[in-house]
Amino acid sequence: MASEAVLEELEVLESIYPEELSKISDRDIELNAEPDDPVDGAEERTLTYDGSWLNADLSSRFKVKVTLCVHYTDEYPEVLPELSLKPVEGEITDQELESILEGLRSVGNDNLGMAMTFTLVSHLREQLSHLVRIRTERRAREEKEKERLALEEEEARTRGTPVTIGSFKVWKMVFDQDIAMKRAREEEERMKGLTPREREEFKRVTSRLTGKPSYFLSARRWDASTYIGRQLFERGDKNLEDDTLLEEGTVSVDASQYERQEIEEEQEDEGVTFSDSD
Repeated sequence: MASEAVLEELEVLESIYPEELSKISDRDIELNAEPDDPVDGAEERTLTYDGSWLNADLSSRFKVKVTLCVHYTDEYPEVLPELSLKPVEGEITDQELESILEGLRSVGNDNLGMAMTFTLVSHLREQLSHLVRIRTERRAREEKEKERLALEEEEARTRGTPVTIGSFKVWKMVFDQDIAMKRAREEEERMKGLTPREREEFKRVTSRLTGKPSYFLSARRWDASTYIGRQLFERGDKNLEDDTLLEEGTVSVDASQYERQEIEEEQEDEGVTFSDSD
């Protein structure tokens, strides 16, 4: 049979916690406890990067409910009652439960000699609130970090790659190669309109003039019309001035000078030199 002090305390507890308290016997009770409401900062609304709202009550994500089991010994309240905790709702680890129990025992030791159950329940609710607050703040930090990373990723995607001297040189080299290939294809298309003999002669002449393949010629490079105009001149065609033969960009060539230059080059290759006085 419980002492009169215990019975009086149980009567007071039943009036304070009519729904939370369950009387198992004259010496044993179970009392459900939840965090104090509201948790500071838990009702703050935050707009995330993707436009959705964080839960208006963040604490609802970490709702915790436990049952405090109390067994009163014959020596109560001169000694601590036997205390234990059972998780009812939400996630709570054994380590967290043990930490809360240690806090309850510490508070009980400070209240020896007097009714302490109400004080223990109040401390338990505060500890649960503290636990939820820590989880809420950690989740809020994670959400902000996620938002920050998303913003940095979007900025990096829209910012593009900065241009440096090195990257410009690489781009310029690729660009010049593309231009050279384009000119080579255009030159190939023009060459298709020539006979094989004219094609070889054209390559030989343009290479001799520039020292490079014909597709490296600048804006003043020879084209097919230049070569054809020279051929007509060499055949002695008298109608070179006719508009039907002349095309825009056609260059007049002095065949005698060209042949003299050709002879001189051949003589230089043979190691023979002739002068005008000979």
